[in-house]
Amino acid sequence: MKPKPDFKYPIIELLQKRWSPRAFSDQPLTEEQVMTLFEGARWAASSNNEQPWRFIWSLKDGSEKYLKLLDCLTSRNREWAEQAPFLMLTLVQTKFSTGENNKWARHDLGLAMGNLTAQATAMDLYVHNMGGFLADKVAEHFDLPEGVKPVTMVVVGSMGDVSSLSDFNQKRELEPRTRKPLKELFL
Repeated sequence: MKPKPDFKYPIIELLQKRWSPRAFSDQPLTEEQVMTLFEGARWAASSNNEQPWRFIWSLKDGSEKYLKLLDCLTSRNREWAEQAPFLMLTLVQTKFSTGENNKWARHDLGLAMGNLTAQATAMDLYVHNMGGFLADKVAEHFDLPEGVKPVTMVVVGSMGDVSSLSDFNQKRELEPRTRKPLKELFL
């Protein structure tokens, strides 16, 4: 596991523990574990309570849906993500139920994913969000409703063996976790 960073201010252990590994074990998740993650996401705050987040997901079961999701990943992410027992595409409904554009849909998805990630961390699971996916493959494989747009792909699972990764990703996996200083975040 990565060395624990030096937190400048006290934060709860759940947030200290969260990180996005690339080395996942093949230990399967149960459907109950997955539904517990989604229940956490379901209770996120959202603009006008629209809950614009949507998910296409599969356990690593060799099903057609799993293989389609896997095919949407870039080769760089697929290299390690295919080891995880759970794969998901996150999407947003871009319009409110009134038909108006929902400018906050991605923000709300982020809140839902924050909840899902906190729930996973509490369950000793790890989440890795990825922007490295192919939108054209998503369109090819999934008949998305009008106004539903893909945002990220995600894997969830238990910590795996770093030696299972390529040399490039082993190095990335062992680098210390860093963040910008707080002062850089304030305008």
